Amino acid sequence: MSDTKRPDARQNRFTGMAHITGGTFTMGSDRFYPEEKPRRRVRVGSFWIDTTPVTNAQFDAFVTATGYRTFAELPPDPRLYPGMDPSLAVAGSAVFQKTAGPVPLDNHGRWWAFVPGADWRHPTGPDSGIAGLEDHPVVQIAHADAAAYAKWAGKALPTEAEWEFAARGGLEDKEYAWGDELAPDGAILANYWQGTFPHQTLKEDGNFRTTPVGRFPANGHGLYDMVGNVWEWTHDWFGTNPRKPAKACCAVDNPRGATLRESMDPYDGTRMGRKVIKGGSHLCAPNYCQRYRPAARHPQSIDSPTSHIGFRCIVRG
Repeated sequence: MSDTKRPDARQNRFTGMAHITGGTFTMGSDRFYPEEKPRRRVRVGSFWIDTTPVTNAQFDAFVTATGYRTFAELPPDPRLYPGMDPSLAVAGSAVFQKTAGPVPLDNHGRWWAFVPGADWRHPTGPDSGIAGLEDHPVVQIAHADAAAYAKWAGKALPTEAEWEFAARGGLEDKEYAWGDELAPDGAILANYWQGTFPHQTLKEDGNFRTTPVGRFPANGHGLYDMVGNVWEWTHDWFGTNPRKPAKACCAVDNPRGATLRESMDPYDGTRMGRKVIKGGSHLCAPNYCQRYRPAARHPQSIDSPTSHIGFRCIVRG
């Protein structure tokens, strides 16, 4: 990228952000996945939030200014992964690979593969690049990478409640960021999978990965891509027992998620914590992972960047 065109996220940290006045809303959903339950009243304070996910151009400005190296660019430490063959400790990341035909949907290993050399500059592998994708969301970002960018920019990662409040765009108790129908009158309002996942895409251009930020309509707060395109990291550790209001009439103030210990997968020998990611991605489909909704949530290990996870930042106040 040309040095003369790199944006500096710190010149005015509120540039490209929208102010969200705090308030009370109904968080969660009872209609889709169990981890979204129960619906509950939550109150959040006011904050500014990026109107789009952080782009490749913006992340490039951060790396240029700091020399930062992302998690995917560094070989893993075998000591952190019991039983790992040291010869397999190479830099890389997880990349989605469209299947040749229909496959059972009970094993994501059929469409995900660890690709040596995949990182934010090479999102699908060492032979790929981000030239021409400057306005796409940056991907292959681990939680620590997102937090490092946010700190450099004088910002923070949103809590799950803040993120969901912003994603709803002022609509109360609606399933999608625009209402209760996924595609009202056939309109496609976000970048999610068109066709039958993971082998058939019906998009006219054949693209089944990211799209430029802002291509689809903004929500009621003027925010783009709050659902679809890429999953987004939040600050909160993942848990399945959200704090409930002390009384039915009241709301929980600024919830902060689970503890690190509660977030850990009991079946994962590495004992890595898992953060909440929100919003779904370009891989969510009507036949698989219907998480292109504000209430949707998923646990993601902090050491697992992928080709469909990005982030956006906030400033509280």
